[in-house]
Amino acid sequence: MKQIFSVALVAAITSAVPGVALAETIKVGVIAPFSGPFAIYGKQYQQAIETYVAQNGTSAGDHEIEFIYKDVGGPNPDQSRSLAQELLIRDQVDYLAGFTFTPNAFAVAPLIEQSQTPTVIFNAATSSINSGSEFFLRTSYTLWQVTAPLAEWAYDQGMRTAVTTVTDYGPGIDAEKAFKAAFEAKGGQVLDQIRMPLSTTDFTPFIQSVREQSPDALFTFLPGGPPTFTYTKTYNENGLAAEGIKFLGTAETEEVNLQGLGDEALGLSTAYHYSGAHDSEANAAFKAKLVELFPDAVANWASVGAYDGTHLIYQMVAAAGSDGPAAVKSALGLEWESPRGPLTMDPETRTVIQNVYIREVERDADSGLLVNREKGVIATVGDLGWDQ
Repeated sequence: MKQIFSVALVAAITSAVPGVALAETIKVGVIAPFSGPFAIYGKQYQQAIETYVAQNGTSAGDHEIEFIYKDVGGPNPDQSRSLAQELLIRDQVDYLAGFTFTPNAFAVAPLIEQSQTPTVIFNAATSSINSGSEFFLRTSYTLWQVTAPLAEWAYDQGMRTAVTTVTDYGPGIDAEKAFKAAFEAKGGQVLDQIRMPLSTTDFTPFIQSVREQSPDALFTFLPGGPPTFTYTKTYNENGLAAEGIKFLGTAETEEVNLQGLGDEALGLSTAYHYSGAHDSEANAAFKAKLVELFPDAVANWASVGAYDGTHLIYQMVAAAGSDGPAAVKSALGLEWESPRGPLTMDPETRTVIQNVYIREVERDADSGLLVNREKGVIATVGDLGWDQ
């Protein structure tokens, strides 16, 4: 069966012979959650893609671009692999994109390596993913990329002890390792490393354990969606903020959930590659068009990852059409101005080099809304976990 699939896949993907005129339409398959508890991310990906298309048209170079969306539901590597096979063989897509969760991205690595299909990751943040195939390119971030600068900043602010609490899967472990390595390299001490099951819905025992150890700071990483909302609420309800245990995170105050957190979110500190409050012409234009098309949309890390991923796909299509190896080669070293700031596609890691912002939740004086206000910037950070 594996051999039969191999022949079918190669036949489907390599039907365009080098040197022969490329097909008029380039197909892009987007694998993301469009149902279930993480459906917001699929929705945001599609909204961002349509925003980019509205600003830039439906063609790149001589090619029309068509997007085909597939619902993976959530963290489901078997379904991710099955959908990728369907897109590659039946739909004969030229590019793949999406991938919110690390296991889903890992699952398609053998397929894209074999089919030579450029695959743009909109989120999945474990550093080692890109080592699985030279056809992976990432327009989001990695946990090392945002967590190591946060740990160094925390030490520089006078924090000397910390406890880490992370969800027990690839990105969480990456975040744990990054924080510990960077914090202890500066001279800090990590008192405890707590790993929480992916299915956790009650964080009270973990938060109480942190409180008992009374560290200067609590660092956490959780997957996007409902867990982040519950966790930040539990942090406040158990009195850690009142006792001066500083909350440090990455996406836990992301914009979709931020207003729902209310005043309890005030003062929470995170390090991340994007804030909806980022002050630039590119971000203002992105948000204006997004809200024009989708009045209820909220710009966040998911939408900007997909927006920049779409830009990267357009650039590759314009440069190389459906020639996968040539498309990836054309992307290496590519520079552009994103709504988050300047980006460069690192030729070695194939993850964007970007600014990391130290953010603190404030209430905006003009709108009255909570925002992740940028308090500092660590410029041009690459994937610090590539060789870990």
